[in-house]
Amino acid sequence: MLQTKLTTLQSKEELTNLIAQEEKVAVCCGRMGPMCIPVYGIFEVYEEKYPDIKFRNMDFDTPDANVIKLLPECRGFNGLPFTVYYRNGKVVKATTSIQSAKQIKDIMDEVFA
Repeated sequence: MLQTKLTTLQSKEELTNLIAQEEKVAVCCGRMGPMCIPVYGIFEVYEEKYPDIKFRNMDFDTPDANVIKLLPECRGFNGLPFTVYYRNGKVVKATTSIQSAKQIKDIMDEVFA
């Protein structure tokens, strides 16, 4: 279980429903480890600053995380977390490994503007 202030997606169905209902979604799929925790923290800060974007996390070690791990956009990813950005139900960007606040902001400006 992920111990963050973010809403944790528990199932593939939750993610599918979320991206069908919301225009802008960012999901960080990872563990409670040194590469993931900073990204969760950035998402927590941005969640307050960007209420039009739904920020979520998902536990990498659950079978339902395959909905993210098996995306073509994540093929070849080796580092955690896998961070996926959805717009209007489609993947518009995916990144792997730790990201800085500026990197995440730049991606959001690119895909959600």
